[in-house]
Amino acid sequence: MNLQSVSRERVEPGPGAIGIKRLGRAAYEPVWHAMQAFTRARDTSTPDELWLVEHDPVYTLGVGARAEHLPRGRTDIPVVQVDRGGQITYHGPGQAIVYVLLDMKRRRLTVRPLVRLMETAVIDLLAGYGIRATGSVDAPGVYVDGSKIAALGLRITRSSSYHGLALNVDMDLSPFHAIDPCGYPGLAVTQLRDLGVTASMELVGEKLIERLVEILS
Repeated sequence: MNLQSVSRERVEPGPGAIGIKRLGRAAYEPVWHAMQAFTRARDTSTPDELWLVEHDPVYTLGVGARAEHLPRGRTDIPVVQVDRGGQITYHGPGQAIVYVLLDMKRRRLTVRPLVRLMETAVIDLLAGYGIRATGSVDAPGVYVDGSKIAALGLRITRSSSYHGLALNVDMDLSPFHAIDPCGYPGLAVTQLRDLGVTASMELVGEKLIERLVEILS
């Protein structure tokens, strides 16, 4: 995947610069491998980046996943074992995904505060649509009335983060029925469309990027 050809801009000039890449719709694995390559190649002078993307249908298994987490009765969607934390989740069209590629040492962040910042960005975004949402210390993510609307997962290596968060906007939720989302049996999922929000996935993604930049700055 040629990430140099995607929409890209630079904001917040200086040592705390954050680059924004808009990848459009893309297969999961090339983007994952591009995140790994970016992280391996970066040094203390490399600006941080946020990547906004929408994926083709895929189940991803985190490092905590077990055999019982594999999809039940779905053979039409690929399953990819990845290196993020957590267990199983689903990505598909209509889901706004932001990958968070940060030098955590430079930003004086550890994992738990970064997770809280990511949850806060989603909670603030939903509040702008009149939706009350909450995070969870025991099960990272964002919830509306007990239903999960955003999933989080990170990989930290050499004090740098990648992977990120996925917000359900306007998608087919049925693939979630074949799994225990994030490893939790019976966990319900929801999305903005079902909560009365008609904004496009692209607009929601831009608002999410904007809020993340504000919080990280």
